[in-house]
Amino acid sequence: MDTKETIVMSVGGSLIVPGEIDTAFLSAFKNFVDVEIAAGRRFIIIAGGGRTARNYQEAAAAVTDLTTDDLDWMGIHATRLNGHLLRTIFRDSAHKVMITNPDDILDVPSNEQVVIASGYRPGSSTDLRAIQIAERVGAKKVINLSNIDYVYTADPRTNPAAQKIEDISWADFRALIPSEWDPGLSSPFDPVAAKEAEAKGIEVAIINGKHPEALTNYLQGKDFIGTKIS
Repeated sequence: MDTKETIVMSVGGSLIVPGEIDTAFLSAFKNFVDVEIAAGRRFIIIAGGGRTARNYQEAAAAVTDLTTDDLDWMGIHATRLNGHLLRTIFRDSAHKVMITNPDDILDVPSNEQVVIASGYRPGSSTDLRAIQIAERVGAKKVINLSNIDYVYTADPRTNPAAQKIEDISWADFRALIPSEWDPGLSSPFDPVAAKEAEAKGIEVAIINGKHPEALTNYLQGKDFIGTKIS
């Protein structure tokens, strides 16, 4: 295997901090990445904000009126806290500095096995940072780890007629989600990031982080539990 094969992965905050910090997930995730880097892969991992972000956003909103920028900045700093958690967990193999500006990935030596990144500026989620980093390192695939098995035609929690989607084009996917970013948006993939991924020809796989075998299957080009958007 080419030792420079780079996997860009966005890890949803819903996996890192669904309520409390999920150490069982973090242990399984670390084991997965350790096995893959031993096999010659390299990972750039972007951390989401999760419940930490919402706790701060909700607390501030209870005290004062907030702008969308205020909400975004709290979310960004939550991703940085979660990112530092990941960097600490991978301290033996990770680049010593967490990336916040996607451009900074260009300064990281290509032999670094694990690079941790986080949110950067208001106006989008860490999904966009994953796409921007992928584009800068020449990766054509991004894995979006979340807490859902598939993207659906509608929210399955409220619509029993919702159908799971295993393969979808960017144009069809973008028709399913809102067109604008909002800090409270619940979407399988950020609309700003979706537009950028389509423009750059980057494939995204939405995979449940609780299914490491699905991750392995996707990396090996096999059928996997999840949704491929391209």
